[in-house]
Formats: sequence, structure tokens, C-alpha cells
Amino acid sequence: MARILALDLGKRRIGLAVSDELGITAQGLETLERTNKRADLEALARHIREKDVGLVIVGNPKNMSGEEGTQSAWAREFAGALARYAGVEVKLWDERLTSVEAGRVLRESGISIARRARAVDRMAAVILLRSYLDSLP
Repeated sequence: MARILALDLGKRRIGLAVSDELGITAQGLETLERTNKRADLEALARHIREKDVGLVIVGNPKNMSGEEGTQSAWAREFAGALARYAGVEVKLWDERLTSVEAGRVLRESGISIARRARAVDRMAAVILLRSYLDSLP
């Protein structure tokens, strides 16, 4: 079975997490510092090839009401561009509160504020992927 890659999209960084081959665990990867769309797509395509990824989950930042707003449209456009660029299936997945949950987990872990700021995107991607994996039959 191919791995699943989860992306927590941000304007400055993209949090990354990948599953194991069996789709049981979610491991955080190094956060991608964004430069421009083409470079971002190339870096993600490289991860997809290197990790043997068959599906990418992109966080869909819906409003709390469940409605899609401008951020959702941006995520949808990025997901489509990645699917075309990397030639892999890309799905949007509801990411409401993943960053809040990531911040809570990191605060409770007792790590410093500086380290927490650097880790929140990765943790949000892990939570997003864990949510997707937990939904599978």
C-alpha cells in the first residue's frame, strides 16, 4: 500500500506528515518553508516520489459553520495544482481546529514557546493525517 502525505497549508510554511505503508501511524516531517508556488510544488513532488506516496491529503480550512471561505478556495486551487504537477491523487480534508489542537498538545508537552512555534505546523499535519486515517474502515 502506498503512503499518505498530509499537508497543513500556510502562507509561510507547509506542515507535512506521512503515514507508514500500512496506513496505521502518522509521522511528522520537516516543515517546508514556502518560497514560491513552483518551488513549493517541486519540493512536495520530491517528497511524494521519495516516500512512495499514493494519496495527498490537504487541509481544508472551513469556517466553523462548515462553510468554505476564501482560504478553502485557495487550498482547493493549491490541491489541484499539486495533483497536476505531481500526478498523484489529492483530497481535501476538513482541518477545523487542527492548529488549535496542535498548539494545545505542544503547550501541554512543556516545550519552549520558540520550539512550539516551529513545531505547530508539523503537529497540525500529524493531527490532520491521524483524523483521516481514523476515518478509514
